[in-house]
Amino acid sequence: MKTIFRILSILLFSIFLVSCNEDLIDQAQSGTLRGKVVKRGTNVPIENVKIFTAPTTETVFSKADGTFEIPNMPVGNYSVKAELSGYLTTFQAVNIQKKDQIVTVAFELDDDNSLNTAPTTPQLLSPTDNSVNQPLTVELTWNSTDPDTDDVLKYNLTIKNNLDTNVIQVNDLTTNHYTLSNLKFGVSYFWQVSVSDGIHSAVLSAISKFTTNTVPMNRYHYVQKQNGNLFIVSSNELGVNFQFTNSSYNSWRPRKNNNAGLIAFLRTEGGNTHIYTANPDGSNVFKVTTVPVAGFNNNEMDFSWSTNGQEFLYANFNKLYRINKDGSGLNLVYTAPSGTMISECDWSYDGSKIALKTNNVNGYNTQIYIIDMLGNTLKTILSGTLGASGGLNFSVDGNRLLYTRDVSGFEDGSGNYRQLDTRIFVYDFIANATYDVSNESDKPQGTNDLDPRFSPNNAQIIYTNTSNDNISPRNVEVIDLNSSMTDMTRTVLFTNAEMPDYE
Repeated sequence: MKTIFRILSILLFSIFLVSCNEDLIDQAQSGTLRGKVVKRGTNVPIENVKIFTAPTTETVFSKADGTFEIPNMPVGNYSVKAELSGYLTTFQAVNIQKKDQIVTVAFELDDDNSLNTAPTTPQLLSPTDNSVNQPLTVELTWNSTDPDTDDVLKYNLTIKNNLDTNVIQVNDLTTNHYTLSNLKFGVSYFWQVSVSDGIHSAVLSAISKFTTNTVPMNRYHYVQKQNGNLFIVSSNELGVNFQFTNSSYNSWRPRKNNNAGLIAFLRTEGGNTHIYTANPDGSNVFKVTTVPVAGFNNNEMDFSWSTNGQEFLYANFNKLYRINKDGSGLNLVYTAPSGTMISECDWSYDGSKIALKTNNVNGYNTQIYIIDMLGNTLKTILSGTLGASGGLNFSVDGNRLLYTRDVSGFEDGSGNYRQLDTRIFVYDFIANATYDVSNESDKPQGTNDLDPRFSPNNAQIIYTNTSNDNISPRNVEVIDLNSSMTDMTRTVLFTNAEMPDYE
């Protein structure tokens, strides 16, 4: 019996030893877990993310480049957890199958938006709701806040109006203001702002309304140059103005007619020059002519309204036409003598006579004369003089005619049509006398007076003054007339301006 017991004891002990050795062997089988933590959608590494496992092994934290490593992980199945405040906790399943195995994992963490707060409803600050008499350029301002200071707010702006179906949409603004320009007179605008932090749904403001100024009855119109193009400016007596025509077009020679309620002007289209009309606010631009305005130099061409605002007179080389303001009824009025072309015309207030300026192909050998509506010559004002001339305009009573003449007699062979000493003259039909207005108003030496027009009451002449160097800025000035036509004063009205009209 003792022998049998001894044998059994030895067997049991052997089994125990074998069992203990197997446990030691299993514990020696281990691998390594390596990984990286980045932000989802950007792949930006995230530092200091807590990495731990179940069953529990070593707890580590990601480095600045987002990487981490857990060595000596016994063979087995694990759930690996990545945790950092501000991000959603993420799990990965990992299986260490054999000794010295290296397993890699990647964690993409999402922002934990559960604690993020939506932006506040935008408050529309200016213009205030239902405000009126706003200018044609308005600064829209609003305000919205977000308790989460790291959030980037973006605004969308929507503007509608009560004139048409046009919608202005401006998206992804990062500032709380926007300049709205090129508005129309007398129109109500409705605007709304939405804000988003990129996390929550956009938050809409209330709708606010403002109304622009009514159309001003400006009496002055003149021309300026921008990016090589001429454009027209409308202004009142105080110099408060707005741009009447778009500077992307070449537009010049504004002519207002109060009876028509329109401003006419010349504009280049496809290499030709045509007469256009528009409302006093610059809207409803309409092309009147089909046969273009043409002559030796488009910038020197001029046309004329009828007093009732129903017709135009204009020239095409040596032919003078009349046409209705709606583009109908084109008729030939007069043909200039062979070898001459008509550059300017003006229609008397009573509609009985026309002043014409003709010249040769270079703009010289000018004549200024008066015809009746049948084409008969009534009076020759200027003929046989050297140099440039132009600037025709009847007084309201038809008893005077404005014109200009370069008294130096200079004729520029280069084609630049440069003038050296151009002055304004008034011819008096009753007295059969001519007055040198520029000379009697102390015109600065080395300058030209151009494009004269009588004021509506004939008490002033509005005109352009500029250096004769042909490149200096131009100014619009007025001369106050008196009965003696002597010692008259001149005043600058608008700087960097030319081709004025005063109605």
